[in-house]
Amino acid sequence: MTSELELNSKGISMKSFLAWIATGIALMTAPAFAAEQIKVVERPVGETTVDLAAKGDSMGDMLVFANGVFDAANKTQVGTDQGYCVRTVVGKSWECFWTLILKAGQITVEGPFLDEGDSLLVVTGGTGKYAGAKGSLKLHPRDATPTGYDFTYDLL
Repeated sequence: MTSELELNSKGISMKSFLAWIATGIALMTAPAFAAEQIKVVERPVGETTVDLAAKGDSMGDMLVFANGVFDAANKTQVGTDQGYCVRTVVGKSWECFWTLILKAGQITVEGPFLDEGDSLLVVTGGTGKYAGAKGSLKLHPRDATPTGYDFTYDLL
């Protein structure tokens, strides 16, 4: 075992040596991908609301979906998404979990989907190119209907 005296005789302090080792370990355990932003458009045409509780919009109802996902220009289909949401606050929000499926892999997200305005969800993982993914998803309605959602995935 290398002693502190031997390290100092080589011009390396113990703090520098430990910092170097910690950096090496951190690099070995880092995700395989670099920071990336993915922008896609979801067209919500494959959705069904399942009325499970009191008649009408009520806590516990489910929204299940499988939709096409298109490039940022909303022209070319680049993948699909599928998942479900549970109504948590009537007229305000759902708690959702879904998977974005792209050619290079999958990205999973979880969090609140708001009835109005932007929603911010957490990226919980992925497969393929996105294995170990972390980050966030900003969901923005394209119009008042909405006929589509802009999804911005910010991967760390």
